[in-house]
Amino acid sequence: MEPVANWEERYKNEDTGWDIGMVSTPLKEYFDQLTDKTIKILIPGCGNGHEASYLHRHGFRNVFLLDLAPSPLDNFSTQHPDFPKDNLIKENFFDHEGQYDLIVEQTFFCAIDPSHRQAYAKKGHELLHPKGKLMGLLWSVELNDAHPPFGGSKEEYHNYFDEYFNFVHFGNSFNSIKPRSGRELFLLAEKK
Repeated sequence: MEPVANWEERYKNEDTGWDIGMVSTPLKEYFDQLTDKTIKILIPGCGNGHEASYLHRHGFRNVFLLDLAPSPLDNFSTQHPDFPKDNLIKENFFDHEGQYDLIVEQTFFCAIDPSHRQAYAKKGHELLHPKGKLMGLLWSVELNDAHPPFGGSKEEYHNYFDEYFNFVHFGNSFNSIKPRSGRELFLLAEKK
């Protein structure tokens, strides 16, 4: 895991090339079909929290943002003064405790060192209620070991998630934003 200082420096220097400035289309369309606005949602490695902003604006009140770096959480709080402060958590995902109905994956998995991917799958499983879901996007590009975003393949990802999740859907994202078209996998998996 990259040290907190590195991520904080990236936010302060606006070195956030992964941030598209809005909720991505695949996630937005998944959110739009959710009818229970009381579900408890965790967004680990939330960054600037575009997903949380969208959910909050659409009446979801149990959204929790988790990040190592304080700047994105502080910025989110300033931009959304009505968002519950207790739902902004500055903590390492692997140390976090709680129970959620949905974990939203958006650029966090690809930012952690690939050696932590099995631990990510296990921790996601631990943080979900029975029948809880992990939903999001994973890169479908060649794995590199030099820097985030680290890529990977569907086959590789199965090695991490198969033990802990049943896949509802796991395949090419058909509605990715244009710059990411053909390079993302949409994941929806239910806790075993």
